[in-house]
Amino acid sequence: MFPPIPRTDLSKLINEADGAARRLHRKLRLPPAELDDLRQDLLVDLICRIRGFDASRGSIGAFANIVLRNQSSRIAMRTHRQRQAQGGAVLSLDVPIADATEPLGCILAESDSLAAWLGQDRCTYELADLRHDLAQALGALPEDARGLCAALGHCAVADLIGRDGISRSALYRRLARLKLDLAMRGIGGRWDVLEAS
Repeated sequence: MFPPIPRTDLSKLINEADGAARRLHRKLRLPPAELDDLRQDLLVDLICRIRGFDASRGSIGAFANIVLRNQSSRIAMRTHRQRQAQGGAVLSLDVPIADATEPLGCILAESDSLAAWLGQDRCTYELADLRHDLAQALGALPEDARGLCAALGHCAVADLIGRDGISRSALYRRLARLKLDLAMRGIGGRWDVLEAS
């Protein structure tokens, strides 16, 4: 059970969490409805960490500022990872399009695929071309590099360490060489498109 928080301190915590939520909301360009969720997430994390507050080291406002800043950066990183995995921000289907009177949900057809419904700009023809390019590039790689690609498709890098007697440093050297080989064949930096498909 948490010790009771004095009203003046609780008021400071709420004000600090509100300011941090507004800054993060503006920075991430989130929809207006997300502001209350952000505020609540930040405040709950702050209250859970209040036991670590030491009045001899500083004010409660400074403590709250540090905790909120750290939690805000974690939320921002999580949001950026989600957006990167989705290929961009998720659009609301109720948002009206600039030149149309109907919302996005009425304009999209079922044949536009799930990517279009999620606001991604992926074309199925471009994706097919990319898969073809990747198959050609992988076919031109040496056998050990193709084996590494196949292993990476099934397990994480951390799971490969120690497997087949390979050390961490040797594995990362092989990965760096593989990235360079794929970049020389025109695939470098484009595999995120395939992961999201």
